[in-house]
Amino acid sequence: MRRLLAAVLTVTLLALAACSSGAPKNAMGSRKIAAQDRVSAPAMRGDLMGGGSFDLSAHKGQVVVVNFWASYCPPCRTEAPELEKVLAATKDQGVTFIGVNVHDQRDPANAYLADIKPTYGSIFDPSASLALDFDVPPNSIPATLVIDRSGRIAAVMRSEVDQALLEPVVRELLAEKA
Repeated sequence: MRRLLAAVLTVTLLALAACSSGAPKNAMGSRKIAAQDRVSAPAMRGDLMGGGSFDLSAHKGQVVVVNFWASYCPPCRTEAPELEKVLAATKDQGVTFIGVNVHDQRDPANAYLADIKPTYGSIFDPSASLALDFDVPPNSIPATLVIDRSGRIAAVMRSEVDQALLEPVVRELLAEKA
């Protein structure tokens, strides 16, 4: 019983440390990658939580914003309206947003989506296998990656984002040729 309690406490503390609401809303933990240093994004396919499916390869030629989140993550909730602002400002220019719910349970994830009401879909990834493919450990959320028109990882943001941080990156990538 003591070991179980210690394990639960450890997991809880790790989750809180990785996903604290005191995360700064600035460029800390973010990195735009020079075009010559970009690598191809891994394959990403999955069923959307609201129905349908998503395949990253079908979006080549577009800028794709991939946001990794969980229902138990306060900064994920705080950044959700900021992501929506960037989507609204850029979607007519060839930008796609996709969420990836990691290391979560379906009911809390669905409740989060019902509350946040994002206008883009989310893939349910309880094993965090998609996150790990993108080198996003489940204890480092929220994390947002931006994929360029050529299907390469162009920016990595390992903290809560806001419109002032994300939109300029998206617009720079929109200006690049595929």
